[in-house]
Amino acid sequence: MTTILLAGAMALVGTLLGTRAAIGVLVKKGYGQFIRDDGPTSHHTKRGTPTMGGLVIIIAVVLGYGLAHLVTWKPPSVSALLVLLLFVGTGFVGFLDDWIKISNKRSLGLTAWQKLAGQTAVAVLFGILAVNFPDERGVTPASGFVSFLRDISWLSLPVWLAAIWFLILILGTSNAVNLTDGLDGLAAGASTMVFAAYALINLWQYNKSCAWGGAASPTCYNVRNPHDLAVVAVALAGACFGFLWWNAKPAKIFMGDSGSLSLGGALAGLAICSRTELLLVILGGLFVIITLSVMIQTSWFKFTRWRTGTGRRVFKMAPLQHHFEMLGWSEVTIVIRFWIIAGCFVALGIGIFYGEWVTGLGLQ
Repeated sequence: MTTILLAGAMALVGTLLGTRAAIGVLVKKGYGQFIRDDGPTSHHTKRGTPTMGGLVIIIAVVLGYGLAHLVTWKPPSVSALLVLLLFVGTGFVGFLDDWIKISNKRSLGLTAWQKLAGQTAVAVLFGILAVNFPDERGVTPASGFVSFLRDISWLSLPVWLAAIWFLILILGTSNAVNLTDGLDGLAAGASTMVFAAYALINLWQYNKSCAWGGAASPTCYNVRNPHDLAVVAVALAGACFGFLWWNAKPAKIFMGDSGSLSLGGALAGLAICSRTELLLVILGGLFVIITLSVMIQTSWFKFTRWRTGTGRRVFKMAPLQHHFEMLGWSEVTIVIRFWIIAGCFVALGIGIFYGEWVTGLGLQ
């Protein structure tokens, strides 16, 4: 428990102090955000706000995790290191996107295909490593089963299909958080809640692990390194919470793609390694809704343009948070209400997870 608390505290202090220092450096170098001309007009006042704050989150999480283990003199686990690999790797892709925007002084960075290729490369590397490194019980960080609250015993995937499944989860989650990052504090606040939920889930899995005792209980969790996954989750929650101090409206800095892509990658990694892949759809319900709004908008526009020659839109603007901006809602109102929605989904997800264990119904 000491390692968990230290990692969270160090990551939180890291972003509280580190972000302030980063703002000064970024402002001095003129590394500001470029705003889309077709976006809400209220966003034009944000032009020039420092971006790439996600780099501070990445550094704070990695240092918080590493220093916590150094202080307690406990070795890192394979599962946690793999989640951090995915976190840093997707963050690097986001950094390249941010850097191109800044260096070319435009609102467009990597092309969609370039970004997708980078995320895919990181996801494939993670997937290959995650199904290896079995412990003394033969448990690997990830499994070939689709999981909900545990591995679904009747839904085993061949290696090639499991790799595709991991890829879909990682790409989907990483880009979902990226789409959510459009208003001051929205993505950081929602991510804090989901990471905190995973910290609770991982701690529960550790206390009810199949690795403890003799005969395993039918309701135990066959997850590798759940305690160390909790360390990572708390470090991520703490870093996002500390970053929110500077990112809440009016934002003094934006996390950029280096932050949003990395946070989404970390969420996917935690879901895969904790055997709660489909539960992530509930815990991250806000991210799902916002992503669906973009899919609906794009699909309907293309369909109506094909049928009538004139594309029509369901929403005034996508992602969904901008639709409400166009309706006249204030940014603070949208963020707070979306946080409430995110919190409700997190509460529902934790309730389902705990309820399955209490009743022993085996919802998977």
